[in-house]
Amino acid sequence: MPATNTPITTPATTTAAQATYKNASAARIQVTTPAPGATVPSTFTVSGKAAGGWYFEANFPYEVQDANGKKIAEGPVRAQGEWMTPELVPFTFQVTMPNYKGKAMLILHNDNPSGLPENAASISIPITID
Repeated sequence: MPATNTPITTPATTTAAQATYKNASAARIQVTTPAPGATVPSTFTVSGKAAGGWYFEANFPYEVQDANGKKIAEGPVRAQGEWMTPELVPFTFQVTMPNYKGKAMLILHNDNPSGLPENAASISIPITID
C-alpha cells in the first residue's frame, strides 16, 4: 500500500501595518486617509483631525521618507477651522510624488516652535507609492 502524504497547513499570519505614535496618541491626532499599509498613487490625499495644540499658527509639518529613511518630500498642513482649541481640528492636503515608487513613510509632526525634543510628537504611517 503506497504511503500518502497529507500536507500540513498552518494558518497564515499577517501583520497588519499600523501607525506609530511618538509622544502622541489617537486622542491628539487621527489620520483617516491613507490607512496604514495602503498603496497610494503618486498624488494622494491625506486627511484627518489633530488637536488644536498640534498646530501653531494653524499649521504643522509633514514629510515623506523613502524606504531608506531619506526625506523625499515635506510641506505644511493647514487647519481647516479654528485651531486655537483643545478639540480635534480637521485637515486635508495633497502630496505629489512624481519621481518615486515603492515603500515610504508618511510622517505628520506636531508644530514645535520651541525646538525642544521633549515637545516633539509625530505619527508615522507606512504606505506604498505606486
